[in-house]
Amino acid sequence: MSEILLETQALTKVYEETGERLEILRGVDIQIAPGDFTVLTGASGSGKSTLLNLMGLLDQPTSGEILFKGKSLRAFSDRERDDYHMKSVGFVFQFHHLLSEFTAIENVATPARILKYSKPVWKERAEMLLETVGLKDRRNHLPRELSGGERQRVAVARALMNQPDLVFADEPSGNLDEKNAVVLNELFVELNKKYGQSFLIVTHDERMAREATKRFHMRGGLVVPFNEENAV
Repeated sequence: MSEILLETQALTKVYEETGERLEILRGVDIQIAPGDFTVLTGASGSGKSTLLNLMGLLDQPTSGEILFKGKSLRAFSDRERDDYHMKSVGFVFQFHHLLSEFTAIENVATPARILKYSKPVWKERAEMLLETVGLKDRRNHLPRELSGGERQRVAVARALMNQPDLVFADEPSGNLDEKNAVVLNELFVELNKKYGQSFLIVTHDERMAREATKRFHMRGGLVVPFNEENAV
């Protein structure tokens, strides 16, 4: 598919506190197409998470544009912003942020329940997603009864619940041991290749970065050409 799903144009982010000007992003231009497995690498403090937060509408840029399917996020109405968060994009963070009193299936279904989908609809999809991430038999377990890797896979299933165009993942394997990180990486790749799910993943994991169909590297608030000297 040739159309652009999400792009940034000369995107900047500047913080000015206590008289000090801190320039986090200094004019970032990237494009993501449907089906891309996009990985963003770079040293800590280079602006990766800031860029992800801006594209996810969790923060506002100082200048520049972010376009989703050709429309500026700045021009979104409150309803369009809500739809963007709830339907167009999903989020996976370094920490799973599961609700402790909810079972795995209830956590996965949370986005659909917020949109008031009927129980038969959300239950069927949540069960399908838990099977997809290898946790069908754990659907009635609470987060405390799951391993760290299992909790993170529940978080991935939750991000997919409302069939988003794009999933943002910020260091999703950062809190996992090597074995569980490999399982999670393989899951992301499978979701992309088998189902065409688009991802934008911030990571220090070079194994995941090598799977990218599109790779960006950040240095000093700018996207620079990737080469082996830039490797994570």
